[in-house]
Amino acid sequence: MTDAKAPEVGIAQELDPGLRRILAPNPSPMTYWGTNTYLLGHSEITIIDPGPADPRHLDAILAALEAGQKVAKIVVTHSHLDHSPLASMLSDRTGAPIYAFGDHLAGRSKIMQKLSAQGFLGGGEGVDAAFKPDVLVANGDQIGIEDGQLEVLHTPGHFGNHISLAWGDICFTGDHVMGWASSLVSPPDGDLTDFMASCDLLAARQWRRFHAGHGAPIEDPNGRLTWLITHRRGREKEILDTLSKASDTAEGLALKIYTDVNPALLSAAARNVFAHLVDLTGRGLAKPTQDIEFTSPFEII
Repeated sequence: MTDAKAPEVGIAQELDPGLRRILAPNPSPMTYWGTNTYLLGHSEITIIDPGPADPRHLDAILAALEAGQKVAKIVVTHSHLDHSPLASMLSDRTGAPIYAFGDHLAGRSKIMQKLSAQGFLGGGEGVDAAFKPDVLVANGDQIGIEDGQLEVLHTPGHFGNHISLAWGDICFTGDHVMGWASSLVSPPDGDLTDFMASCDLLAARQWRRFHAGHGAPIEDPNGRLTWLITHRRGREKEILDTLSKASDTAEGLALKIYTDVNPALLSAAARNVFAHLVDLTGRGLAKPTQDIEFTSPFEII
């Protein structure tokens, strides 16, 4: 699923009453058009996902403040380099506190903690290891905003400290649900078992619209969730079917399964496959032929 046309970079555009979006100047194969930064409110503005450490984007956010408006809160969905680094710069300029689930290690599952301790490092988008929120939030917390609340939904999977934010029947889904592509799940920062559980958490509600970290608003949010869950289960079947013929590594499986992917994205594809292999191991459907490592061959049980 793709969007027709990118919005203009650096220009605040109204999406709903009291909600505007500014597109950051960081397009890439991983970020699509770039990062969406959201401005929520009429006078007391809450910024969701300030974006990368780019002074041009900081200037665009500050320039979007109209007479009588001030930044009251900054909320970060997760600490990847395309979402969180500008938070500290924006906080320094405005005095607004930064809200998030935690630093880059918060929310990691036990298996991902083990992989990280073994020296398996994150890949793909890049981790903002310097990120430090001022206020920690947890699943079910309410963040007071002008004329309402943002409900915190801890949605790990893409990243351990990932949160989504419910604003009535609208949800800011960060990188957990996007309209232009399925989300990257790259161990040890991403965990597919957690990712699927987070999909189920979101799917338990009826939503009117999703605003994602990248791409256009998602107008059929529950349908998109169904697609995402089905897509992941389909990928799981491909992996199991391929393993039924011969044991293989994550990279070997990616080469066999992702036959039409951009070669530049094959490394990310292999990490996605590894995320599936870890999940399948935890569910007793596959196992590594040696210690559970990225380079280990896996086989079905």
